[in-house]
Amino acid sequence: MLPIQLFDPESSTYTYVLFDENTREALIIDPVDTQIERDLATLRQYGLKLVWAVETHAHADHITSAGQLAELAGARTAAPAGCGITTAAVQLQDGDTLNFGSQHILALATPGHTAGSMSYVWRGTDGQAHVFTGDTLLINGCGRTDFQSGSAEALYHSLTQVLFKLPDETTVWPGHDYQGRTHSTIGQEKAGNARVAGKSQAEFVAIMDGLNLPRPRRIDEAVPANLTSGLRHDAEGALLMQPRPAAGYAGDVSPELAWAWAQSGEAVLVDVRTDAEREWVGFVPGAVALSWKVWPGMALNPEFDDGLRKAVKPGQKTVLLCRSGVRSIAAARRATELGLEAYNILEGFEGDPDGNAHRGQKGGWRYRGLPWRQN
Repeated sequence: MLPIQLFDPESSTYTYVLFDENTREALIIDPVDTQIERDLATLRQYGLKLVWAVETHAHADHITSAGQLAELAGARTAAPAGCGITTAAVQLQDGDTLNFGSQHILALATPGHTAGSMSYVWRGTDGQAHVFTGDTLLINGCGRTDFQSGSAEALYHSLTQVLFKLPDETTVWPGHDYQGRTHSTIGQEKAGNARVAGKSQAEFVAIMDGLNLPRPRRIDEAVPANLTSGLRHDAEGALLMQPRPAAGYAGDVSPELAWAWAQSGEAVLVDVRTDAEREWVGFVPGAVALSWKVWPGMALNPEFDDGLRKAVKPGQKTVLLCRSGVRSIAAARRATELGLEAYNILEGFEGDPDGNAHRGQKGGWRYRGLPWRQN
């Protein structure tokens, strides 16, 4: 049995539906929001019950419909843990499996295109092995590595030491193809993939560094939305897509847009809360910890200016996060005085207090399901 392969012409994205022939339980990989009616019709046509909506990574060229499929079809969502899609019900680690009927897929960590990218191995009822590679391995190519924490070195390892270790006859089902090709095999890609076949790591890195590809057209819209399983927090997506003008600094941005900029390397995320707040309330992985005020007395941090200059590279934006979006405004104004393009993150880490003076229920970084940790 082959997977059902579906195609979105706008983004050249392949979506895959796998199902168990006896129970009719199904799994969908990389669904696209504009194709949700098509996908629901496919489920009805085959008499399937969707139990999983799965991502290979946080996409930059289209918005997922995983969250909608959870609401409309009763599916659970699953995504690679390293992608920061914290709204996903299951955070997948290397070696995890997802069951649908008597069938299952096996998650393989294949970072490189993004830091959290995964591929999925499935054996059909005939025993034939299939691998769904997302943007990690394409037909005669591979995903780019110049944004979203991409790494050419990591991708080379994922290709040569993970995917190319699969049996040669394994069918490769890519996340995209721009020339009408539908599938390949591991053996074909090992022998003839123009980017990696016969290349040393140094040669591969040089190829990837020299691509000079244009920035994805929808990245500012797609990545923030995909970090929340495609469920937007505003009707038109305007809050997610663009900053709001502000006096004394570059502007205000949503937490989703700030995270997308930070993931792509376009901006440095600076957490201006105190060390105690980060320790007890929670922190954002990868953010620069640089308090605006310090104890005793909550005095201005004398090391703030130097710390900010060291953290931000030429050409990068600065996005500043505090508890509820007050200190970060003052910090953004100071950063502007230092010559930086600085933005305040709306709502802060915890959002505004509700009627019971409790935070975390009216917006904020945590409320919106963006990555955070607690010691």
